[in-house]
Amino acid sequence: MDSSMIKGVVIGGVAMVVVSAGAVTGYKALTKPKFAEVVAVKEVTETIVTPREECHEVHVQRQAPAKDPNRVAGTVIGGVAGGLLGSSIGSGTGRTVATVAGAAGGAYVGNQVQKNMQQKNVVTTSEQRCKTVNDTTQQLVGYDVTYRLEGKEGVLRTSIKPGPTLPVKDGQVVATPPAAG
Repeated sequence: MDSSMIKGVVIGGVAMVVVSAGAVTGYKALTKPKFAEVVAVKEVTETIVTPREECHEVHVQRQAPAKDPNRVAGTVIGGVAGGLLGSSIGSGTGRTVATVAGAAGGAYVGNQVQKNMQQKNVVTTSEQRCKTVNDTTQQLVGYDVTYRLEGKEGVLRTSIKPGPTLPVKDGQVVATPPAAG
């Protein structure tokens, strides 16, 4: 065999290997899957808590301020009335003792009557009462998508709800939504 013939066979063999490798690579590129099958889609949400102030009017009763906190008027009026009643009893020294006892008893009773009247004297006002309440809402964050590609399952999160398939580019599932046109 001639050396040029050997060179021709070697070059031809190398050329066959290169062409065959290119053909296999091209075939693989043509037969790669273009879509992954969507197996399951689960919504992912998060709880949003929004505080707000809730107010309402309430009626409040308070004891009115006393115009006579020492209850002098009740004591004096009770003492005078008790003294008058005591002076109508008996005569002589007995009348004097009854007058003093009536005045003392009347003063005490008058003081207590004024105290009860002051305690029952109330003023009603309206007050605003506020409290913080929390409103909770659920906000959609995205979707956890389970897919099947070439017999294997995987999970990824997308921002939009996918259809029955996901696009595949260079053997990888594409999770980003297509650009708006």
